[in-house]
Amino acid sequence: MKFYNLKENDEQVSFAQAVKQGLGKNQGLFFPETIPTFDNIDELLAMPLVERSIQVLKPFVEESLTDEELTEVVTNAFNFSAPITHVNDNTASLELFHGPTLAFKDFGARFMAQCLQKFSNGKKITILTATSGDTGAAVAHAFYGIENIEVVILYPKGRISLLQEKMFTTLGGNIKTIAVESDFDACQALVKDSFNDEELKQTIGLNSANSINISRLLAQICYYFEAVAQLKTASVDGKITQAQFDNIVFSIPSGNFGNLTAGVLGKILGLPIKRFIAATNANDTVPRYLETGEWSPNDTVATISNAMDVSNPNNWPRVEFMLKSGFIPQDSVSSVSIDEEETQMTVTKLNAEGYVSEPHAAVAYKALKYSMTEDEYGVFLGTAHPAKFKEVVESILGNPIGLPKELADCASETILSSEMQADFAQLRAFLLANNS
Repeated sequence: MKFYNLKENDEQVSFAQAVKQGLGKNQGLFFPETIPTFDNIDELLAMPLVERSIQVLKPFVEESLTDEELTEVVTNAFNFSAPITHVNDNTASLELFHGPTLAFKDFGARFMAQCLQKFSNGKKITILTATSGDTGAAVAHAFYGIENIEVVILYPKGRISLLQEKMFTTLGGNIKTIAVESDFDACQALVKDSFNDEELKQTIGLNSANSINISRLLAQICYYFEAVAQLKTASVDGKITQAQFDNIVFSIPSGNFGNLTAGVLGKILGLPIKRFIAATNANDTVPRYLETGEWSPNDTVATISNAMDVSNPNNWPRVEFMLKSGFIPQDSVSSVSIDEEETQMTVTKLNAEGYVSEPHAAVAYKALKYSMTEDEYGVFLGTAHPAKFKEVVESILGNPIGLPKELADCASETILSSEMQADFAQLRAFLLANNS
């Protein structure tokens, strides 16, 4: 299968090239030339996660990875669970924080790292990525210690939680981190500027591990299959009704919109998902766009759901393309903005129901409750472990929460980041110096 540039359709590349290149010409996003529809969904849902994921991914990657290589990649990448936890009679959380960095991005980052190892052919690659929180840790740990791959991570200084920061800024080695004196959108703009510099790209073998990379998106499809598989079992066991299984709604805390993109792709592949809700915080570009038809990003607002503090989401063109091309009905995707007070109240409400959550999942839960009908079953995505936002969650609940080992191990480590203005000339000099 080829992948083509949504902006420059004549640029068509293999999966391997799309992974290595990251972005196409004119900053275009790569998209599969065809999206297969599986006619054996029930058979796939009955498989274990790794075995099923190999089958789901195979049509997209088979020209670049042999069956043996794909099996090795998926087995190494997806070596942790993604459990469905039922919160109440019509709602569950898909917990995507059981990987090594306690965030959903472990799926995509680990899959991408395994793929790049296969595709690099011994040539040096520089991964440049921006993070609003969890991407940094997932990418850093996925690539840490991999030969011939250097990683540079940009993040907005003072705008992510300290524990999030510690998880990726304390490793050293082939992981370089830069605290940028601005917001996430400025960090993302610096990444784009770097990819527009052809000389820089060629000199340092530039690649990006943001959710714009097609490998990360394809990997994320797999946990939607895993969620539906668990719900299928729950319907057989009587934990949910068949009517609920037939009306599954996913509510997705949305920042850069890669998670939603993967879910929509899963629905096109044949997953029985009724619809999606893209839940945002005060950075509400997409909800306003769907309501008015006008794309008008505002300045980014800092919130307690900081990983979603994105005003100009890079993956939205993929979602819009799928909607406008008729892959799924337009009404399959809606979006709603949840404010800070609602977010805090929802963390408290979930805790009262016996479920400790954090702000991002709370935004998704609240958005779900705004529009669910009686016959629907709602799944909100738990994208990060509550302890990654320990200070915020504790201040809301008034109770201490424990640190899992992954966070406890890095909590006392020294941050190794450089600091920089949001200036491309400075970043370019840093990248070239780091490559020498």
